[in-house]
Amino acid sequence: MNSDDLLRLEAVGSAGTFPTGHVLIERGQHGSGLFVILDGTVVVEAPEGNLEYGSGSIIGERALLSPVGRRAARVRATSDLRVLAVDRGEFERLCADDAAFAERVASRGAGRRAP
Repeated sequence: MNSDDLLRLEAVGSAGTFPTGHVLIERGQHGSGLFVILDGTVVVEAPEGNLEYGSGSIIGERALLSPVGRRAARVRATSDLRVLAVDRGEFERLCADDAAFAERVASRGAGRRAP
């Protein structure tokens, strides 16, 4: 994902904040959007194990990119968070405008472990 992609997400997304402990995503739910972590950390609680991610990571993209469209993990804030939320419709529009966009987002998904 490049800086132009981030600008595209910012143009269609909404900024939000969540307190420590807030559950952003529940496993098994329909994937209605994704989050770009701007500040803070989350733990992704998956059947394979737990991983912590921080600023610059994208979470929730897997459900948008899979044919099933269901959340594969629970995601909980481990610190106060500032995020950019992008809904499914806007994400699909961005993918339709640029065929490689989805691949670039997938490569960035939960791609940066928090320090």
